[in-house]
Order: sequence, then C-alpha cells, then structure tokens
Amino acid sequence: MRLAEDPLTGGETLVVKYSNLGIGRPLRGKVRDIYDLGEELLIYHTDRVSAFDVVLPTPIPRKGEYLQKLTVFWMRRSRKVFPNHLIDAVDERSILVKKARRINVEWVVRKYLYGSLWRAYSEGRREIYGLRFPEGLRMAEELPEPVLTPTTKADIGHDREITRAEALEKKLLDADTWRTLEEAAFKLYEFYEAEARKSGIIIPDFKIEFGFHRDELIQIDEPPTHDSARLWPVKYYRVGEPQESHCLDKEFLRECLRRMGFTGEGEPPELPKPVVKEVAKRCVGAYRVLAEGVSIDDLGLLSVDDVLT
Repeated sequence: MRLAEDPLTGGETLVVKYSNLGIGRPLRGKVRDIYDLGEELLIYHTDRVSAFDVVLPTPIPRKGEYLQKLTVFWMRRSRKVFPNHLIDAVDERSILVKKARRINVEWVVRKYLYGSLWRAYSEGRREIYGLRFPEGLRMAEELPEPVLTPTTKADIGHDREITRAEALEKKLLDADTWRTLEEAAFKLYEFYEAEARKSGIIIPDFKIEFGFHRDELIQIDEPPTHDSARLWPVKYYRVGEPQESHCLDKEFLRECLRRMGFTGEGEPPELPKPVVKEVAKRCVGAYRVLAEGVSIDDLGLLSVDDVLT
C-alpha cells in the first residue's frame, strides 16, 4: 500500500496493489484477489491494472473501489435478466459471492466493429469466429445485430477465438448449456446496453463468464465495467474514427501503451503520472456517469495526444 494523488479530490488516497485480509492466502488474478471461504468466495478489487494480458507495474488510484461499485450496481439490477453470483457488498473493495464451477469460455458480445474484430476485418478477413461479415464496413460501425464472438478462457497467456463446434468437441460444455448461455449472453447485453443508453453511453461490446452453482447456471465475473467492456459516450461517437479520446474503458490505456512501444511483449513499462491520472478518471468516471448521472463533460477527460505530448 502507498499514497498517491486522488483523481477525484487532488489530495491523497491509499493505493492497494495487493490485499492481505488475514483470512488465508488469496488466489491473485490480474486485478482481483480471491479468498476461498468454503461455500463462498470473497473477491477483493485491488488497484492493479492489466493490458494485453499483462499486469502493469503501476497501480491506478481508486480503480478497485470504483470497479467494485460498478460491479455491484450492475449485478443487483441484472438479476432479473439472469441470476448471478453476487451475495452482497462487504466493504468498498470487497464482494461476497457464491462459489461456482467456471465454464472455460469467455462470452463476448459485440454490436460494433472495433478492437480485435476490426483489426481482423481491416486485414481482409470476412469470416471471423465462424461468422460471415459483409464488405464495406468501417471502423466503429454498428452491426445489423449483436454477434457472439467467444474465446477460450485462459488463466495464463492469451485467450483465443473458439467456435461453438470447437467448444462442444473439447467438451467445455454440452449443446444445451451452450444454447442457454448464448441466449443469456444476448439478453444480458441487451439489458446492459439499454440501461447504459439512458446515461448517454454506448456499450459496443462486453465480455462475461458463466459457471455452475450447484446445478444452477449463473453469471460470474464482472458485468460491463472499465475493464470488461468498451464504454463510449453517445455525444462523441463517430463512425470511422478511433473512440479513445472520450471512452470510459481500458482502450485509452492500451492506446497509450501502444504509443509507448508496448503491446504485451517484454517488460511492461511504468506508466507516466499523466497517464495514471487519466486512466483513474475513466475508472471513476464509468461509475459516476452510469450510476450517478454525471455528465461526461464534467469528468475533464484528455485525449491520448494531450497526455503523451
């Protein structure tokens, strides 16, 4: 733990890179520490940040606190659409959840051509994730309907594209479970996207995971947050253009790292203070805009060019 500049007040706040709750040795994920309590898990949201499947050396002040707040905000509301693992919020960084047996597929729903999907398309691929895409699409263009682009779920290394047929062949799940979770992924996306629109935010894509709690299928892991979804303000959305200047998601950090010469290989760099502050504003801002109705313009976001020049 150490003190750093608070992105909300400009004063100081405590930064937590690793938790130590005195209740056993946690399993440390990329950004969260997980404590096994037997029938339940305690998930602690640290200030660690990852990009390109690598944990960066520089933590982000207040990230864990606001990641927890947005997770709780969404999961309490989405239970009516599909059950999830949340039992309760324990404190400002921790949640108590049902222990589930994870299904090793990451369910990614997309409605806009961006990120890895755009990169594959711009390189000439038209069949991606077993789906056929038409000619003439532009970066960040809205697709006719949401599409499912699942990947494998790897604890170490990179996830990779996987089709329904491959998942069934590898016995990651059976056909009935696949159909149930495919439908659930689309229903949850529709719910989150419609709710976000009320706050002037587009969710172009998001990723979630599912598992079995006893015999019940439930959503586990996080709903759309700074880390798990793209979040674009409707006000600044432009087809054919990058969306990083006003986004409330991790793509801003990824673009900063690309310009710093890091894309996942070799030793990750320390983040400059202006980048840390700007990422923190987006982590905090995702919750404040979606849950509190704060205007995107009140966040004072800077572009990648402004931060790195």
